[in-house]
Formats: sequence, C-alpha cells, structure tokens
Amino acid sequence: MSDQPPHRPLQPGDMVLLVDAKHRRYLVTLEAGGEFHSHAGLIPHDELIGRDAGREVRSTRKSKYLVLRPTLSDFILKMPRGAQVVYPKDIGPILMLADLQPGVRVLESGVGSGALSMGMLRAGADIVGYELREDFAVRAQRNVRGFLGEAVMDRYRVQVRDCYEGIEETGLDRIVLDLPEPWLVVPHAVEALVPSGILVAYTPQITQAAQLRDALERHGFAQAETLEIMQRGWHIEGQAVRPNHRMVGHTGFLTHARLLRP
Repeated sequence: MSDQPPHRPLQPGDMVLLVDAKHRRYLVTLEAGGEFHSHAGLIPHDELIGRDAGREVRSTRKSKYLVLRPTLSDFILKMPRGAQVVYPKDIGPILMLADLQPGVRVLESGVGSGALSMGMLRAGADIVGYELREDFAVRAQRNVRGFLGEAVMDRYRVQVRDCYEGIEETGLDRIVLDLPEPWLVVPHAVEALVPSGILVAYTPQITQAAQLRDALERHGFAQAETLEIMQRGWHIEGQAVRPNHRMVGHTGFLTHARLLRP
C-alpha cells in the first residue's frame, strides 16, 4: 500500500517510483529479497527497505535512480488498466466541478480502471460505482485497494450494472459519468439527485457533449457549462525559456450542471 505518510521509512508492500537519468519511470512494489531488473542492472529491494524515499541509489551497473514515493498521478499513469483512464489533467478539474468533499454521496458510472474513483475517494467522497464489464469492475477495485489501501473500500462499492437502465440509489449529491451516451442517464439523474445536486460528464467528442447539454436543458438542469482542459509544460534551463514542443492536448470535454427543484 503506497498511500502512506512520506516520513515513514520504506517497508515491504510499499510502492516506490524509480526514475532513471533519462526520466524513465518504473513503479515497483517492494518485497523482502526482491530485485528490480532493467537493462542498466539490478537493484535489490533490501537496499531500499528500511530507508527513506527521496534519495538516489545505484544499480549493479552504477546507473543512478531517484527513489520516490509515487503520487496518485504517477500511479494512474503506470497502473494496470483495461479501459482508457481519465487522465490527471482532467481529474483535478472534475473534483472541483463536482465540488467533492468528505461525506458527499456520488454515483460514478463507467469506473473503468478506477483512476477517477481514486481522485474522488481521496477527496472524501462515498462512491457507488456502476460498471458494465465485470473484469473492469474487478480491476478498478484492485487498483483502488492497491494504492489507497483497504480502509477506503467501505466508501467504494462497485456493482456490475447498466446505468442507462436506471439508478437504484436516491438522495445522491453528485453523479459523475464516463459513458458514450450520458444523455440517456439524465432522466434517471433527475430522480436520483437531490435538488441542486451536480452532474458531471466526461465525453471524448463534442457531439456527445452537445447531445448531453440538450438533455440537461430539457430535464430541468441549470448552470450548464462545457470546457476542455489543455496542459502545456515549459522548458526552463537557465535563461533559455520556451514552451515544450509537445503538450497534453485534447482528451475529453467536461460538462457539468445543477439540478433545479421541480
């Protein structure tokens, strides 16, 4: 379990991120007697266990690696996945658009590999997840448990269900969707959400967002907005300052709205 206080020495079962001189990243779960192997030699796990992260180690071929505790963003980009994940650049804005906080009841439909679930659980949400595919549901729960630990699982209940056919829960504070046809969920959301509750949907195509916006307007939602998040890094080396040649551009459109009281 890697979601641990950063001041604690590394222990068996902890995850570490090893970063080499070319900034390649390797996610490793420590085991007593285990070894990390690469083209640049090996690193015995026992050389890391009992010591602090945030330092350099050398492989048997004298290659340098930086030893770090992985952030949630690191884990999402490296974790096992079946479905395409919602990327960190979109997860942060979703947490704000949904106004997530401890105790908020959320229905998440389309949990995929659990990336967005982990962000919402970190914010304190209580999540019921609907997922069509059982293998995705199992993987999502395994990823959540692997990074956040067993303690969060009482706030994360994933069911193999089709959200298009209806929502069993009522009195929900938030509904978060990552589905091909989120507009089909809007009539069910009207019955499931509390007044002023928030619906947020992630859609890859603008035509999907447009159909969703039409359904939201017809079913009594207000304050609807659709946005797209771009992420561009900058190269800074001494006085040489310029935008990076590559950026994380389009991944999806984020649409959010609030339900009005009938």
